[in-house]
Amino acid sequence: VGADVSIEEAYEHAKQTGLGLLAAMKKAAGSLDKIEVVKLLGMVNAAPDFAQHPKVINGCSDLFVAVLGDNGRHARSAVGMGSLPNNMTVEIEVIVRVLP
Repeated sequence: VGADVSIEEAYEHAKQTGLGLLAAMKKAAGSLDKIEVVKLLGMVNAAPDFAQHPKVINGCSDLFVAVLGDNGRHARSAVGMGSLPNNMTVEIEVIVRVLP
C-alpha cells in the first residue's frame, strides 16, 4: 500500500477480509448475534514511507460496526509491515467473545 495499491483499494481488501472473518465467526458461533468483537490487529503490507495504516484497516472495523452494531466496536491496532505472505495487502487477526 502506498506504492502499487491505493488506500481506497486496500480499504476494500480489509473489508473483504472482514467478510471472511464474519463468515468464520458465524460458522463457529452459529449466529452473529452471539459475537462480540474484542480486539483487532490489522497488518498492512506498506511502502516504507506509507503512514495511513488506520485508514486501510477501517475497511474491516467499519464493516464490523455496520454488521454487529455495538458488538462490533473493538480495541484495535493498525501497523505497517515490510511484507506479508503471498504479497497480500492486509492480514487481520481478531479476538472475539461468544456470548451466551
